[in-house]
Amino acid sequence: MRADDHPFRRPYFDEPPGWSDILPDLANQENERRCLMRRTTSLAAMVSQQLSRNALAACRHYLPAGRREGRYWMVGNVAGDPGRSLYVRLIDSDRGRAGNWVDAATGEHGDLLDLIRLNQQCSSIADAMREARHFLGMSLHNLETISARPPVPAQRLSSSAAARRLFAASHPIVGTLVARYLESRGIRQTSDLDALRFHPRCLYRPSPDDKTGIARAYPALICAVTDDGGQQTGAQRTWLDPSGTAKATVASPRRSLGQIAGHAIRIGTPDGILVAGEGLETMLSLREALPGLPVQAATSATHLAAMSLPARTVRLYVARDRDPAGDAAFAALTNRTQSVGIEILPLVPRLGDFNEDLVAGGPLELAKRLLGQLHPDDARRFGPT
Repeated sequence: MRADDHPFRRPYFDEPPGWSDILPDLANQENERRCLMRRTTSLAAMVSQQLSRNALAACRHYLPAGRREGRYWMVGNVAGDPGRSLYVRLIDSDRGRAGNWVDAATGEHGDLLDLIRLNQQCSSIADAMREARHFLGMSLHNLETISARPPVPAQRLSSSAAARRLFAASHPIVGTLVARYLESRGIRQTSDLDALRFHPRCLYRPSPDDKTGIARAYPALICAVTDDGGQQTGAQRTWLDPSGTAKATVASPRRSLGQIAGHAIRIGTPDGILVAGEGLETMLSLREALPGLPVQAATSATHLAAMSLPARTVRLYVARDRDPAGDAAFAALTNRTQSVGIEILPLVPRLGDFNEDLVAGGPLELAKRLLGQLHPDDARRFGPT
């Protein structure tokens, strides 16, 4: 008996009429689809490369309400509203390629092609590529021809080395304008803050928002930004008013230099327990109330979300700011810590941030509020003896 005549053969096992003719067509369609995807991906990389080479022009075109500040274009969001939350890198450096951007308020990031897609509300990456090619003034053929040329090697700016030189040229803060500034913020325990230095005349590059005729140098608080091994990767500069009671009256009194992402200003030695937060004054306020706390200060909410955690961390406290950027940073850290078995707990201020709490109520009242939010073991360990 032939197999086709077998009584137990099910009808739905039979091949539909013409199936042997259809299979090759389906395979060809799948191959064409994959080729199209590969070509689209390749073209997207070419477009992104050309946008990177024209980063400043792209920012001026799509984000006209922004402004240039040094190596970055600062603006409010991907829609181009005024503000300082979103920053676009304008120059290739050891920290990344020109055109890379991050929105500190939302955590969104990408290259200029991603920015154009969001800014112009394109429904697909193909639409964004058409818009980008229109901006670049290139036909598809011209784009492929130009992208085929070997790129000119970009000069890799050693911003980390510049940060280390700046920190080395600065002085310990005891008895300086930095100590006076911190005291004006309620922070008086400054003798053990080795990560902080004072520079009497730190250069300041004015931005378009600065008034004409402002000084080109101010006294400054210089903080070392380090990795988990203690290696300095960057620095944070805070320009101060000569009176020492406030920041300098400039458009952007605080800027970072060097490799900042994933790193932090570290004070104290963590031993399984760590407190992390966004701002330096916030974290120093916690140390003022509970001097034994090991703390890490990020330079922004985005960097807080990406902060590397020391090995053997068991419990992480996050000093939260009451704003959307702080909420996003805490959510990102929660996802990261849960995946590696680290317990995460929030520390919530009574007012806008913990420095406001310190100034308003003093260190004893702040300590009482903090101890009520710590794990019982940590409250016994770091509380007053």
